[in-house]
Amino acid sequence: MVEASGEHRVLVVDDDDVFRGVMASELRRRGHDVETAADGNAALAGARMPGVDVVLLDLRLPDIDGIEVLERLREDDVPAGVVVLTGHGTIDTAIQAVRLGAYDYLEKPCPIEKVEMTISKTREHLSLLARHRVLEDGYSAPDMGGQMIGNSQALQQLRETVERIARADATTLVLGETGVGKDLVAKLLHTQGPRHEGAFVVVNCAALHEDLLQSELFGHEKGSFSGATRRKHGLFEVANGGTLFLDEVGETSLKIQAMLLRVLETGSFRRLGGTSDITVDVRVVSATNRKLEQEAIVQGRFREDLYYRLSTLTIDVPPLRERAEDVPLLVSHFIERSNRNFGRSCRISEAALQMLCAHEWPGNVRELIHTIEQAVVLADGDVVAPEHLARLAERPQAADAPAASAAGEDEGHVPTLRELQRRHVRAVLRRVGGNRSKAARILGISERNLYRLIKRISAEPDEAHGAEPDSWS
Repeated sequence: MVEASGEHRVLVVDDDDVFRGVMASELRRRGHDVETAADGNAALAGARMPGVDVVLLDLRLPDIDGIEVLERLREDDVPAGVVVLTGHGTIDTAIQAVRLGAYDYLEKPCPIEKVEMTISKTREHLSLLARHRVLEDGYSAPDMGGQMIGNSQALQQLRETVERIARADATTLVLGETGVGKDLVAKLLHTQGPRHEGAFVVVNCAALHEDLLQSELFGHEKGSFSGATRRKHGLFEVANGGTLFLDEVGETSLKIQAMLLRVLETGSFRRLGGTSDITVDVRVVSATNRKLEQEAIVQGRFREDLYYRLSTLTIDVPPLRERAEDVPLLVSHFIERSNRNFGRSCRISEAALQMLCAHEWPGNVRELIHTIEQAVVLADGDVVAPEHLARLAERPQAADAPAASAAGEDEGHVPTLRELQRRHVRAVLRRVGGNRSKAARILGISERNLYRLIKRISAEPDEAHGAEPDSWS
């Protein structure tokens, strides 16, 4: 990350004209860009100048003492590092200044070599702090252990395409239906490419309001809007040297699209409320389930120039129905994973596997994962049978798919959909020990929606027996 705001500058603050002039002259002779200030108010203004990163601050000033200047700089979140200049008899005050946030103190008179060394150490310290703040503002990198499961020709071609494009290190657009695994393709592009040691940062463009998405992508300065209590680094900064994955990029507004286009064209942007350009080196991988070229661009909802920037290279991820021969391997993989996650030891029955293979999977691999997780949780024993595939029972099956067993259902009572919903939610919650986060994931809904669902149906009597539900946890 390089802020394109000029060279690093040192601000020398001292009311002694001779000392201030000599110090500035010596530092300039050694290649430093130097500004000067003779009092506290000038110091407060000078420390906010673009590029000023180190302030040499005398404690005794004619208008405002150095301690108050330091406190006000910290209150205003001025990023410059402060080195206090102290004379004989003010060492205790200098130590107080360090406790208030100054990096170090120097006792006057001091050799210019020591001053220069302290300036260098202050800049190194600031660099470490900035990196820590950037990582603090960012998102944790996802688990890179994912792999493409299957041996179909379609999947083999996809693997080869991903491997070639990963090496190209170019802007890439991943296309495909919801649930096909576009995020996995993006991760593989990163891990198999030259930036694999850098950050992999994900942002879901569909999940954030326009203003929040702008702040997440580009960051903001303190005070740029109500509630902006400190500088926030954007995800483009967090991903510098690595990969930024823009999931559901087709959902962005035209305003965000214009900002993305500028970054892709110039490699730079400004934080919200900022005045300096920030230059980054980021590989952008984006994904969408929309037909941008055929529909969104024609309808004026997506910029054509941005589309061509994003789609320097493109990858089409095939839907699961086009590689149905991979379903048995996928089922085996997700059964094993679910067993580990939920402490089970389930296996799939032949009838249940036939039912899974016959399904057309409109929700693709994501639907298959949720179906398997539900089945493992709901299975009474160690065998996943057709009756445990509740998700598939809700959808029409292919003509040759075996019907799910209705064993155990009261012959004289046909439950309503509401009653089935109540029983299913309660069974899932019991199986996971009341852990609503796990239950929501298995049910394929958010925790918030699960809370609402429980609140709505917990007061309803059991339609079969007229009783209240016993427990939701």
